[in-house]
Amino acid sequence: MTELDRILADAVAAEHVPFAVGMTGDSKGMRWSGAAGDARAGVPAAADTVFRIFSMTKAVGSTAAMILIDRGRLSPDTPVADILPAFDRLQVLEGFDAAGKPRLRAPRTRATVRHLATHTSGLVYEFWNTEVPRYMQATGLATILSGQRASLDYPLLFDPGTRWDYGIGIDWLGQVVEKVDGRTIDRFCRDEILDPLGMHDTRFEPDADIAPRLADVRLRGEDGRFTVFPLAPPARPEFYGMGHALYSTAPDYLRFLRMFLNRGQLDGRRILSEAGLQSMLANQIGELPIPLLKTAAPPVTADAEFFPGRRKSHSLAFQRIDEDVPGMRAAGSQFWAGVCNTHYWWDPKNDVAALLMTQTLPFAEPRFMGLYDAFEREVYRSLRR
Repeated sequence: MTELDRILADAVAAEHVPFAVGMTGDSKGMRWSGAAGDARAGVPAAADTVFRIFSMTKAVGSTAAMILIDRGRLSPDTPVADILPAFDRLQVLEGFDAAGKPRLRAPRTRATVRHLATHTSGLVYEFWNTEVPRYMQATGLATILSGQRASLDYPLLFDPGTRWDYGIGIDWLGQVVEKVDGRTIDRFCRDEILDPLGMHDTRFEPDADIAPRLADVRLRGEDGRFTVFPLAPPARPEFYGMGHALYSTAPDYLRFLRMFLNRGQLDGRRILSEAGLQSMLANQIGELPIPLLKTAAPPVTADAEFFPGRRKSHSLAFQRIDEDVPGMRAAGSQFWAGVCNTHYWWDPKNDVAALLMTQTLPFAEPRFMGLYDAFEREVYRSLRR
């Protein structure tokens, strides 16, 4: 048993997580894999456990858009409404009148493809903002997790390009890819990303061959104990939201991350040009700060901020850390996560990619984040041995 194995086993024994799958690799291949606990009752977690990866989907959606940019069929600076005129109906929410009716105005700037990809479009999730759920209640707007096309019509919370805040931009970006390319987003991703990278367990539906390996989601209650909680992307939705739609495994997603470590290709299959990849991974938001995400739904998520107080930015697919973190990832590393605590990062300076995955709520709760910290520190200690 390695120290990484012990960290996972100890976290399960302490009930920090019901189970965990961890994996590390580099540009050449997988270097370590481990699992602890039961993914579902009586079924031990394993490398091939299937996860609802939720927002880990976003990097795949952004890569789809970057493929079109790389081929000259799309530009980061193209206004979204030039491709999807329906985007022009979105207005900025400025509050509510005395009767509780939303006060809206036209945006002062036009949202671009870059704004969608970098969470600077004005679109904000209801989980970290109290105004959005109030708007949804007042108007009957369905959550984006409903899979309904009408659910794309979230209001803007700020003028595009003026702020970073986390939201449904990548769901709109997937629709941009569909409109420009002509294929549905699931077909595009299968043809251009998933099949070329050998990500055969990554699906838009929990098909019969992977469903027996699908883990349960657990919710931590006020008593600190986990109970099974039914949560999944909507089956056969009106559209596949590239902010949340995918199921995957740790080995599959590691292959995706290794493509970035290999400058746009993996095992002889090129997904992006080296120049396109370099452009994609650069800071795309300038000096805009990435703030704490303050929870508006404590059962779903805790307050969330990675590396508070350190310089961060955003590429076209990932959040970036822009300074070295002692004992952990280096400047230029890129990362994100899914709401059920599926986390990853990849570090080009040290040629390492890693995942730590479970299926629990709340997102980013302190007990999970303590495990993530210990896991990452041991990954880098092992590199120095």
